[in-house]
Amino acid sequence: MAAPLTIRNLTVRPFELKVLERFEHLATVDNGQGLQNITNLTKNFTSLFSNSTRSKPPQISDDAKSFSHEEVSIRIEPLKSLKTDIKPAQPPIHMLRLTFEVDGERHRVDTPSHKDESILLTPTTPNPRNSYTAIYLPRYSQLTLFSSANLPSWMRRFKDSTPLSALSIPGTHNSPTCHKALPSVRCQATSPPEQLDNGVRFFDIRVQPENPNDPSNDKLVLVHAVFPISLTGAKYFRDLLTELYTFLDRNPSETVIMSLKREGTGNATDQQLSRILHDHYATDPNRWFTAPRIPTLGEARRKIVLLRRFALDDSLRGEHDGQGWGIDAATWADNTPNATCPSGDVCVQDFYEVLETENIDKKIQFSQDHLERAAECVCAFDDPDPAKRIKQPFFINFLTASNFWKVGCWPDRIAAKLNPAIVEHLCVRHNAGGGDEGRKGDGGTGIVVCDWVGLKGDWDIVRCVVGMNARLEIREGVD
Repeated sequence: MAAPLTIRNLTVRPFELKVLERFEHLATVDNGQGLQNITNLTKNFTSLFSNSTRSKPPQISDDAKSFSHEEVSIRIEPLKSLKTDIKPAQPPIHMLRLTFEVDGERHRVDTPSHKDESILLTPTTPNPRNSYTAIYLPRYSQLTLFSSANLPSWMRRFKDSTPLSALSIPGTHNSPTCHKALPSVRCQATSPPEQLDNGVRFFDIRVQPENPNDPSNDKLVLVHAVFPISLTGAKYFRDLLTELYTFLDRNPSETVIMSLKREGTGNATDQQLSRILHDHYATDPNRWFTAPRIPTLGEARRKIVLLRRFALDDSLRGEHDGQGWGIDAATWADNTPNATCPSGDVCVQDFYEVLETENIDKKIQFSQDHLERAAECVCAFDDPDPAKRIKQPFFINFLTASNFWKVGCWPDRIAAKLNPAIVEHLCVRHNAGGGDEGRKGDGGTGIVVCDWVGLKGDWDIVRCVVGMNARLEIREGVD
């Protein structure tokens, strides 16, 4: 028998459950393709694999009549979980509709969705000021509530003084690899502009200088390891930058952290790459933040923040009063579950050698452990001088792995298991526990770097990561 319903409120506002309704014999369920019987819908449920189709969750139609209607008053405080005595729905026999009141507005949600995926709450108050998203996890009888952030400009809610490393930031691995390519090379389902519009703010980019011995040649080819990212012709870094600049001009409150690494074939060196980037690309301080430290959000807005995974040419070591150029992540431990770069600016989980599908569970555990390390950090707001603040590194958490020789370990297959597992962890366990709902720290996630986000419209992991900024919002007094 299913446990009673638990409601977790991961927003900055208190929710009050006001109405409980139950519906059965759902011949009037509308899934956006006409009215269907819920029993028929359940026959078509698909598992969470990369080629699954993300369909619109079934909703109770407006003219459906409930067989049970109960007025209640159950308050869930911000960042709290509440175990209720509410019996969860039992699909396909019946569904449960919950109506909440938030800041004088009413929003309702029908549970369960047919899969562990997000549901946008339906406002029943005209012209609502805010919107909310829920994820229902039948396995735990838990409904988790998030704010539906305005994803193209979600950073505008935070103060300029916020250290960039204090934010929970969604990222993508091999970000531009959305083109037709070898299955082991392609890591993304959506284009960089789509990723940005849906909240991604960390890009992982690998480039190969096209002619490194010619200082006047600025062409950088986008690659993944030794492979081009497209089977239909070379793709270039310059075109990617144009897309980023366009987004940042349209959303000047935002920033993009760009991890840049040299890969590919040929005899180019890191030093040659550093000169090409310095001389031909990161030339405008209004477009790039290249100081060798983690900036505040105010310093980074409308800019690309350079996180360099390459060694510098000697001529660049004198930049920024002899401190160097770019945030230094050049010495990056290989295949590690937890390591800090010598600069102290980056703490990374990048265990990627999943040689068998059975090892995916190990990867999931390493990813969850790194989330909890990030959650324990407390942002230092006290001093306006970034140099005087307590140093908080970027916690970079790669939810990515691959094995070229195993179909079950290609990026899309691993993402199909890893991404839902991390969504579940964030909804149920992240920074939870104890009588006061949450351990020490701001409860953030750090930078969560994913494969295959946005497939069939599935941006749940991005929404969850952005939602984990709620505790930081409360500390900053964000309304």
